[in-house]
Amino acid sequence: MDVDTYLAGTPEARRPALTRLRALCLAELTGFEEVIAYGMPAYVRAGGSVGEIAWANQKQYISFYLLRTDVRDVFADRLAVHDMGKGCLRFRNPAKVDFDLLRDLLRATAGAAPGEVC
Repeated sequence: MDVDTYLAGTPEARRPALTRLRALCLAELTGFEEVIAYGMPAYVRAGGSVGEIAWANQKQYISFYLLRTDVRDVFADRLAVHDMGKGCLRFRNPAKVDFDLLRDLLRATAGAAPGEVC
């Protein structure tokens, strides 16, 4: 499966938000490869073997996986107002995805030296 196939299989109501999220990842994560890992789109730093960013269409929400703990720590205040698990930011309403926050998280991830992921 590739990411185009993944997107084609998502619900129509969420597809615009997921497509926008993908475009944002591709634009901001220069030097990363887009892959399918664990059944979802993920972004691996060139030469790396572990995804640092991933996203998925879940049954109840769109999930954005920020796997860099150092980046999460820097954005703790902005993330605190969102539904967030250990490494998963959840958006239940596609119209309320915070693309400004996601862009900033992607830029911070891309600009960071390779580091630990959770």
